[in-house]
Amino acid sequence: MSMQEKLKTIRTRYEELAALMSAGNLSGDEFIKLSVEYAELSPVVDVFDALEAVTAEKADLEEMLKDPEMKNMAAEELRALDARIPELEHQVRLVLIPKDEADKKNAIMEIRAGTGGDEAALFAADLCGMYKGYAVKMGWRFQIVEASKNDIGGYKEVVAEITGSNVFAKLKFESGVHRVQRVPKTETQGRVHTSAATVAVLPEAEEVDVQIDMARDLRIDTYRSQGAGGQHVNTTDSAVRITHLPTGLVVEMQEERSQHKNKDKAMKVLRTRLYDLQRQQLADERAQDRKSQVGSGDRSERIRTYNFPQGRLTDHRINLTLYKLDDVISGQALDEVVDALIAEDQAAALAHYDKF
Repeated sequence: MSMQEKLKTIRTRYEELAALMSAGNLSGDEFIKLSVEYAELSPVVDVFDALEAVTAEKADLEEMLKDPEMKNMAAEELRALDARIPELEHQVRLVLIPKDEADKKNAIMEIRAGTGGDEAALFAADLCGMYKGYAVKMGWRFQIVEASKNDIGGYKEVVAEITGSNVFAKLKFESGVHRVQRVPKTETQGRVHTSAATVAVLPEAEEVDVQIDMARDLRIDTYRSQGAGGQHVNTTDSAVRITHLPTGLVVEMQEERSQHKNKDKAMKVLRTRLYDLQRQQLADERAQDRKSQVGSGDRSERIRTYNFPQGRLTDHRINLTLYKLDDVISGQALDEVVDALIAEDQAAALAHYDKF
């Protein structure tokens, strides 16, 4: 099917949806389902309409070229149109690329200290601060749901929930190994050390995304929370450990003083990890004939280096280097990296799409 045929098919469906919703005989659930599909098709139809309007205008101007009195004006307007058409065609191809259904979801972010001891834990805390700053800039909500700290303020592990508009679409390329090169606070000789932390960004799953048999699939254990230095240890069994028996996945939660709240948070993280596992398995089964230029999202893949002595950030997947490390670490300039990764992925997707 040609691009024009695809666009006409989409427009026909778009008009069908508009008619069905205006008929007024749908149930609430049916109306919501159709309105979601309608909203998803709207950007495609808008771009197609704009392209058709410009194409029609170009045909009119080409006719005007035959009129000696209108020739100069028509030629000038044609030049402007000819500059717009390639961009509109590019937008059309972009909106026709199959979308990742998870892009609109919120995200669960897991950051773990890797090699480097206390310095790696401090770097994990820096990464957490970077993503929190970026979330604030984007108007998202960033909430830590579980954290394991070391004695000097670093994170051995931290899990955060990030909610907002298109969170996963923006952050999904952050998964992987992040490496830091700097003089640690604990270093007395002034030597530069290399440490690492691992980031995993998972699309937050809803109950409809993952089916769990609460009676058969789960073992739920409760125990007393372990506070720092024994100062804030709960005297009740408020901490929760949930084991998903079919996969062996284990989630522990003890941030809240309420066992019920810890259980709810643990279930949310468990659903998200199971959903991510399903997505990874599906991707493997499809055996896609291309790999995105921004990487596979494998947690073991080294994706980025933060070099503090040189104030340099390098993303190894797209050979992007920025000399504004402080602005990136604060989260204020992270969008420059995120947007470059998205653009590279779109270019790879377009190259694949254009083969067919």
